[in-house]
Order: sequence, then C-alpha cells, then structure tokens
Amino acid sequence: MAKPSGSRLVVYAALAGNLAIAVAKFIAAWLSGSSAMLSEGVHSLVDTINEVLLLYGLHRAEKQADPTHPFGYGRELYFWSFIVALLVFAAGAGVSAYEGIAHIRQPEPASNHLVSYIVLGVSMLFEGGSWWVALREFRATKGELGYFEAFRRSKDPSTFTVLLEDSAALLGLGFALVGLIAAQVLDMPALDGVASLCIAAVLAVAAFMLARETKGLLIGEPAQPGIGQSILEIANADPEVGNANGVTTIQMGPNQVLATLSAEFEDTRTTEQIEACVTRIEAAVKARYPELVALFIKPQTEAVYRARRAALAPAAQ
Repeated sequence: MAKPSGSRLVVYAALAGNLAIAVAKFIAAWLSGSSAMLSEGVHSLVDTINEVLLLYGLHRAEKQADPTHPFGYGRELYFWSFIVALLVFAAGAGVSAYEGIAHIRQPEPASNHLVSYIVLGVSMLFEGGSWWVALREFRATKGELGYFEAFRRSKDPSTFTVLLEDSAALLGLGFALVGLIAAQVLDMPALDGVASLCIAAVLAVAAFMLARETKGLLIGEPAQPGIGQSILEIANADPEVGNANGVTTIQMGPNQVLATLSAEFEDTRTTEQIEACVTRIEAAVKARYPELVALFIKPQTEAVYRARRAALAPAAQ
C-alpha cells in the first residue's frame, strides 16, 4: 500500500533543508575554525544521509508481497530507520564528541565570527521550517494523544524520526550559538569545544530514543488496540460464531497489519458454513481496515484459548 504523501513530504522538506545547511556550515567552519560549527556541519550531513535512507526505506516498504515475503516489505522502513538511529549516534554524536574533546585539549580561537552567526541564523530558519512541517504532520496523525504517547505508539517512523532529528538540530544550533558567543566574549576558545560536547549529548539522547522505538517496531509490536477490538465485534456479530475469544495483531509496516482470530463456532455448523463464515469475517474486516494484509481465523474453544494465553504470561515477565 502506498504511503501517505504527508510522510514523504516531511522527509523531502528535511532533506532539502539539511543539505543546504550542511554545505553552509562546513564553509563557515572552514572560514572560522569553529569546533562547534564543524560539529554542526557533521550533524547536518548525517541528517541529510538519514533522509536519503528514510526515502529508500519508504520506497522499499511499498513493494508488493511475493512468495519470498508473503506479507510484504513494510518492515524495510523499520530496518532503515534503525540504521538512521545508529548513524545519528556513531557519526553524529561520536564525531561531535571527538571534535569537542580535541578542541578543549588544544583550544584555538575562532575567527570570522560574523560568518558563523549568519550561517547559524539561516540554519535556524531552515531547520525551523522543516521542524514545523514535521510537527504539523505529526499533529495530524496523533489525534488526542499527548506528544510522547503518540511518539511511543506511532507505527510510522518516517515522521517522528524527522521531527526528533529537527528538534535535536534546533537544540544543537542553540548550543553552537551560545558556545561561539561565550568563547568570543569571555576569550575562552575551549568553550567552543564544550558546545560540541553538548551537541554530542543531544545527538546521543536522540539516537537512543530513535533506536528504542524502531527496535520495538522491527522486532514486532501489536497494531493499534482499536483494530483488534473491531475484529472481535465483527466476528461476534456473525451468527455462525458462538464466541470470538481473542485477537492477536502485529504491525508489519506503517500501513500493514497481520491479525489472528481465535473463534469458537456453533457445534451444529457444517464445514461449508464455517468456511463461508470465515470468508464473510475476512471481507468485513478488510473493508474496514484496508491495511490488513492477512487475517488468520483459528477454530478454538474459549477454554483452550485462555489456557494458551495464560501459558504465555510467565514468558512475558
């Protein structure tokens, strides 16, 4: 299933902004010799690479199911989002920390401060614009949930990755600006290196949050609770079903869900009647949730279902 255009727009906006900002920051770092500006240049370069990886992940996730991947390629996006988190930590936080420590040990006064300030100001405008596009898209999908809860429950990493990256970028720009001003006013070049360490810390925290969320999606998380509840309601409404015991769902991609239903059918029903019932339930569920790639229905008594669910509880602890 194709991705919503809003998610792709968020990534394109971030890509364009980060590429322009990275070039400007590297030029400013070369002219001024600022450690914080160099760290910010690396930060923007990493973000640019990240957007390319996210776009590749979005493209791969759209591939149709085939015999090798019968449930589609939706988790490709989760994989590449996890790679993005590793890049933010290794290339972004790692390089910024190294540069900051090196500058503190051997501080050198920066020059051409005006160029750095202009680039930082323009960067804040570009990053702010990209951040606003991502925030607007995130707001449109989060509903009544709080921001942190929506971040935890989101099944589309493309939007929240860009939003978190841009938030980290704005914080990093703030640290770079404060570090440059403090180093110039107080005549303490080492403070420029301290700003790089602060940028590294921001990127490390952002990378940890991204890795934590994308790891859960990559391993397998349940779909939104409402889907399972709706499947139960549809199944219980069918006259051939004695009782719909429970539903298990797993998110296969941003718009791909796999579900299994345990149902107890009326004892007097024939095989043909049960088969027709299964077909009706599948059709009704997929009409309500087009993102459902497959629904497996298992005839099972409620007692057996409860016993097997209870057996899973100790393993989850």
